[in-house]
Amino acid sequence: MSRFRVLLTDRAWPDSEVEQSVLSEIDAEIIEAPTHDEATLISLAHDVDAIITCWAQVTGAVIEACPNCQIVARAGIGLDNIDIATATARNIPVTNVPAYCVDEVTEHTLAMMLAAARNVAFFHWRTKHGEYNLQAGGQMNRVAGQTLGIFGFGRIGQALSVKAKGLGLHVIATNQSNNNHGVDCEMVAFDELLERSDFISINAPLTALTHHQFNADAFAKMKTTAVLVNTSRGGLIDHDALWNVIQDDQLATVCLDVYDPEPPDLNEPLYKDERVILTPHAAFASKESLVELRRQTAKCVLDRLSGRQPQNVVNGVERSSLGE
Repeated sequence: MSRFRVLLTDRAWPDSEVEQSVLSEIDAEIIEAPTHDEATLISLAHDVDAIITCWAQVTGAVIEACPNCQIVARAGIGLDNIDIATATARNIPVTNVPAYCVDEVTEHTLAMMLAAARNVAFFHWRTKHGEYNLQAGGQMNRVAGQTLGIFGFGRIGQALSVKAKGLGLHVIATNQSNNNHGVDCEMVAFDELLERSDFISINAPLTALTHHQFNADAFAKMKTTAVLVNTSRGGLIDHDALWNVIQDDQLATVCLDVYDPEPPDLNEPLYKDERVILTPHAAFASKESLVELRRQTAKCVLDRLSGRQPQNVVNGVERSSLGE
């Protein structure tokens, strides 16, 4: 029998070989959940020592059902799928991998922006369906000289700022601290960002404060020619309000890589509109980023179960909570 058991709630990759390779050092067995509904996770949690989760909801009930749990490790950046309060109350550290896909997300954001600016998605769809007509697309403007507004200025926002300037964009940003973290970027209030931006990229975490930050009031302040890109979390946008402004031609293009819920119902009118560019929560993904993500996540579990303090603990639980 293995020394440790680790519950893998879900994964966005073909197998768990990378995780198993890392955790074999401490004779840990990976238990993969066949589905990631709460009832299934509760049934599997009772005798595991750690939880690795990608997108599944690790609720308070799941954590409470796991009396031996020593760590909840998120295979990703955002933490809105984990009941951190319950984990903290039980002295269970919660970790994430905050820097593994910065290049991928910034590249994906820029790709979506350029696809919108140059009508790439529009022309692709029309041309593939037999319409070869330059005039069918809306007016295109030179990207250089336009303004990109970044909502959230963490690692991804900062890296996006640098890359966007390389395309000749003027970049402004907003965050709660009004801190540009040493990056040469103009910091502005949220309303000013909405009013001035030709492109807006959402790169903030989903919290109680940011939930539906982009709502009817926010959309009313944006340029009708603006392009909105979301590669962060679907819940940052009020999608009902978004559909209303799309119908009223109050936004030029919307680019979505994340949804609420996920997966989305693609039969909804919003997702069928050709002014809405969609990708399937793909911004984080590359061969390199996934290997890095999986190794770092498993390493957090390895360190915790070995009595060491893991990296990137987000809830302040220290190594001493192991009772050593």
